[in-house]
Amino acid sequence: MFYRKSIQSAEESEPGWKLFGKLPSRDVLQEEPKQMQKEYEERTGRAPKSPSPKPFVRKNLDFEPLSTTALILENRPPHLPAKPADEAEKHRQEYEEMVVQARKREIKEAQKRKKQLEERCKLEESIGNAAVAWNSEILPNWETMCNSRKVRDLWWLGIPPSVRGKVWTLAIGNELNITHELYDICLARAKDKWKSLSTAGPEVEHDEKDTGSTVADREASLELIKLDISRTFPNLCIFQQGGPYHDMLHSILGAYTCYRPDVGYVQGMSFIAAVLILNLEAADAFISFANLLNKPCQMAFFRVDHGLMLTYFAAFEVFFEENLPRLFAHFKKNNLTPDIYLIDWIFALYSKSLPLDLACRVWDVFCRDGEEFLFRTALGILKLYEDILTKMDFIHIAQFLTKLPEDITSEELFQSIATIQMQSRNKKWAQVLFALQKDNRETEKGSPSLRR
Repeated sequence: MFYRKSIQSAEESEPGWKLFGKLPSRDVLQEEPKQMQKEYEERTGRAPKSPSPKPFVRKNLDFEPLSTTALILENRPPHLPAKPADEAEKHRQEYEEMVVQARKREIKEAQKRKKQLEERCKLEESIGNAAVAWNSEILPNWETMCNSRKVRDLWWLGIPPSVRGKVWTLAIGNELNITHELYDICLARAKDKWKSLSTAGPEVEHDEKDTGSTVADREASLELIKLDISRTFPNLCIFQQGGPYHDMLHSILGAYTCYRPDVGYVQGMSFIAAVLILNLEAADAFISFANLLNKPCQMAFFRVDHGLMLTYFAAFEVFFEENLPRLFAHFKKNNLTPDIYLIDWIFALYSKSLPLDLACRVWDVFCRDGEEFLFRTALGILKLYEDILTKMDFIHIAQFLTKLPEDITSEELFQSIATIQMQSRNKKWAQVLFALQKDNRETEKGSPSLRR
């Protein structure tokens, strides 16, 4: 009792132990623990059990010089035995090695950042020069220059973002002869339909039967559009409810369902429309969107023409076996068919599977070369990851190809694509596809079961 009181009294009278008072002298710090330990041992008759030291857990392997100084080079507390000279020297050497390694890492990271900055500046300069060439030379003389070797080489390197929309519009074309006025009409019809859906009666449904689209179909399309828009490039946060491009995307997709009620809305269309919106005004984006979906390959997939889709898959496998025989055999062994990964890639034109900037690079050459480049890109992706894929089983291959690595770069992918040869036995893509379509038609004619 008196011991505790005396200690409390000492604490109250000693200004050095106050929270904001003077610090005690070094002599007091050295003597106080020894005196307390001695009094405790005399009173209890035994020495107190020292707490077991906590195991040291290194959180990471990145050593910082300041933290290692505090950890290694500081002397032990006065009430503990001093380090032996050899141990202190060993720790000093270890610390110096850590500092050297840390400095090497800092220099390496600085060099990496410098290289990245130089590459970025070089890329920006090349994009600027390319934009000048496109604006001053190519676009004013599009009809005569679009198929020249110079333009095709420049096209392969990527279209500058400032002129990408103009080039896409010219390359996709407008075979359907859609005007801005037609877009406004389709959009007005879509808005009217949306307003009338909630109050639509049997007579409205009867009127819609002539067009092949019922109220239920339109309601389903509307709900699917709303759902898909919320899932379109969610990281950008510009197409979701309240975002700057939400209404525009909703308008284009709704207008298309009125323009092509026989097709309606199909999941994946929102990504294609969104990429166009990022590069074009609303009416121009709608025109390119409708013409793009009218291409044979896109129409086959979006109308779910199973026979034609299988023909495309068969043509793809011809070039797959030609370019990547080892991986082709591995896929066959694991019963991995092209539809497992190609459908998602083709439906959204890679805008859902690849980083957006890289997807736009793919779109650039797709607008130049047509549907063939979509399947060439697929082979380029498979070639890029061939060594990894050959070590995987069915499940892991499907998972890997469904969600491609996010760190894939345009340089790596386009170098891989460049090695793919779209020629088999002196036949190009279009010839192989036509031959397969012809075989399928002849097979269907000769087989009543297939006709049914």
